[in-house]
Parts: sequence; C-alpha cells; structure tokens
Amino acid sequence: MQVYSPPAASDQVWPRPPSCVRACDLGLPPLNARVAVAGLVILRQRPGTAKGVIFLTLEDETGVVNIIVWRHIYERFRRAVVAGRMLRVTGRMQRAHDVTHVLAEQIEDISAMLDHLLSEGTARTVAAEIRTDAQDARHSR
Repeated sequence: MQVYSPPAASDQVWPRPPSCVRACDLGLPPLNARVAVAGLVILRQRPGTAKGVIFLTLEDETGVVNIIVWRHIYERFRRAVVAGRMLRVTGRMQRAHDVTHVLAEQIEDISAMLDHLLSEGTARTVAAEIRTDAQDARHSR
C-alpha cells in the first residue's frame, strides 16, 4: 500500500487525496476531513437491518479501516464493492464512540495492483521463503 501512501509533505499534517492515509494514521485528520484509504478487503457486511448500508473493512500494512457505503454510493460503485479484492476509498472521516469510519464517496477497484506485488523479485523471495518453511517443517519432525 506504500505505493498509494507517499510520505506527507512538511506543510501537511496527513496525506490528502489522492494520496492515501495509512490505517495507523487515521487519528490525524480532523472530523469530516476528506481522506483516501486503500487496502485489501477483508470483510463485507450487508445486514438486513441496515437499510441498504454496506460495511467494508480494509486492511493495509498498518491495520484496518472501517468503511461505510450508503446505498446510493453502492449503486454507483457496485462492481468495485462486490468484486474488488483491493480498494481505494475516498470519503469523509467520522468518529463515534472511539471508532473511526470513512464514509465512502468514491470507490476504486485497485485489485490489479496485486499482480505487482508478485513481481519477479518478489516471487523469488516468496519462493525462497516457502522452501525455507518446508525445510524447517521437515527438520522439526
């Protein structure tokens, strides 16, 4: 996710869209600030009692981000919400009872970036780790 989260410039307290705020830095922007976040989709919920509201949980390298998607936003970005494995969400900060949410305004499916994570160099590193884990498992028997 560091691709979308460059270091903040000295005149900014937190990265402004299109740059993404890391999950660990969601305490920096003030209430109702416009932010962008990105991460892997680890949870989608559409409770029957929520009147069409969808709750998403994204995870980046520093933690999780709670996203609220109102019905009219869901209708505009249905494909990304339903099928996206990795999303970038732009919206407004909301805090209530020590819980921080982003109220989605725009949702972008950035799942194609997952392919870049397994670039040639990364694939070799992952393969080496798998081999090492397999060797460790054999030796521990």
